[in-house]
Amino acid sequence: MERAERHEPEDAGFVELGFATVDTDRARRTGAGEVVFGAGKTASEIAEICRTLLESGQPRVLVTRLDPEKAEAASALLEDGAGGAPMPFAYHERAGLAIVGEPPAEPNGNGVVCVVSAGTSDEGVAEEAALTAEFLGNEVARLYDVGVAGIHRLLAHEDRLASCQVAIVVAGMEGALASVVAGLIGAPVIAVPTSVGYGSAFEGITALLAMMSSCASGVSVVGIDNGFGAGYQASAINHLPGKARH
Repeated sequence: MERAERHEPEDAGFVELGFATVDTDRARRTGAGEVVFGAGKTASEIAEICRTLLESGQPRVLVTRLDPEKAEAASALLEDGAGGAPMPFAYHERAGLAIVGEPPAEPNGNGVVCVVSAGTSDEGVAEEAALTAEFLGNEVARLYDVGVAGIHRLLAHEDRLASCQVAIVVAGMEGALASVVAGLIGAPVIAVPTSVGYGSAFEGITALLAMMSSCASGVSVVGIDNGFGAGYQASAINHLPGKARH
């Protein structure tokens, strides 16, 4: 792949690639490096952005909304990595994301992030949230397929839920699971509506409105199918200073 022409003003904190302005200063400002949104970008653009971030010192890059064909092409382009060394490229098809570079050696958050999903059809979004949280240095517990149609499945994990630092609840249909979880635990609950459901689910709008109207306290809501946003928010909560690890 022919490298894009770069323009890197001294101490600017960004690199101009012509098709993208790569933020190489984000980790210093926010504690987490730039994430690449794969949809709408070509494989060569994704590869060049990842290469630029790694060469600037970012230890790893998360690429979201990445389909298998584009992932395969980007991985091939990154085979000769920064400084000539191969770049590890781990693709997770269910979640539609890739991790470029080595993952964190061990979690450094204050506690455990629980990712709870209502049904098997919600697991793609749940995995996007879980893998994002792990990428950002969190220990993650997955509680999948425990929706309100069989509430005993969720209650079997009540002790695990009660010990978490923050919970991410992923549900489509009527979105009731977020309210149930928030009524059981004292930790913050980040609700993720999914586009799963029949006609009156309106591709996630019903779940979104239900979660935003929750009678349970402590529920915040991200956009439809936004597992990445929930994982990032959960990590920020789990890394707040002054909170001892359970």
